[in-house]
Amino acid sequence: MPLVIETPSPNFDARPEGQAGGQAGGQAGGQAIDILLLHYTGMESAAAALARMSDETAKVSAHYCIDEDGTLVRLVPEDKCAWHAGVASWAGAGDINARSIGIELVNPGHEFGYRAFPDAQMATLIELAGEILARHPIPARRVLGHADVAPLRKQDPGELFDWARLAENGIGLWPGAAAPRDPPEPAETRRQLAAFGYGYLDHDPAAVVRAFQRHFRPEAVTGTIDAETAGRLEALNGLVDAKPSNP
Repeated sequence: MPLVIETPSPNFDARPEGQAGGQAGGQAGGQAIDILLLHYTGMESAAAALARMSDETAKVSAHYCIDEDGTLVRLVPEDKCAWHAGVASWAGAGDINARSIGIELVNPGHEFGYRAFPDAQMATLIELAGEILARHPIPARRVLGHADVAPLRKQDPGELFDWARLAENGIGLWPGAAAPRDPPEPAETRRQLAAFGYGYLDHDPAAVVRAFQRHFRPEAVTGTIDAETAGRLEALNGLVDAKPSNP
């Protein structure tokens, strides 16, 4: 584990009864921790973000926060339920906080001057995430961004986040050199997005496509399925079938 600065937040709940924090993924009948959810802070400074996540009136938190220089702060223990996902859904499940670990990456976000994530920050994230995946039964396909689970209202960690680098280090999925393909009919696109895990397709399909593109097709976040997006979506669903979990 990287050196951790403890900054306890009051903003958490107990995990659902029977849910454990170790490799077993919960006692009999318990809900496993099976999502690793990445965010950006979307605030003007790390200090402002930490202050907000430590303010009991704000009612938001995360388990960890990583500054741009790689400094790692723990706000909520992994065996507790941090308040980071909000109204969200993945693979038909709605209570994302109850089944996830949340990591905030210090970045001003799209509102305050969005920028790339520095190497030191990414290095700490890779080390921390690798250790989290060793402790919890989180499948590669469930290493997600906030935009993936809340596409109608969130953009983070956004199109500048290096998901490919994470996948190269055994964290999450990346489509690689997927061959472009002719975009399918809208109904088939929606079926494929739902098969991967995306929700809210009956509300705003274009917003869901943008969320997918921010994660897997960051060169063109348009909300429209082009040949490259179609190829990557098909390839990812193939990876899910072939690689159901992290080793």
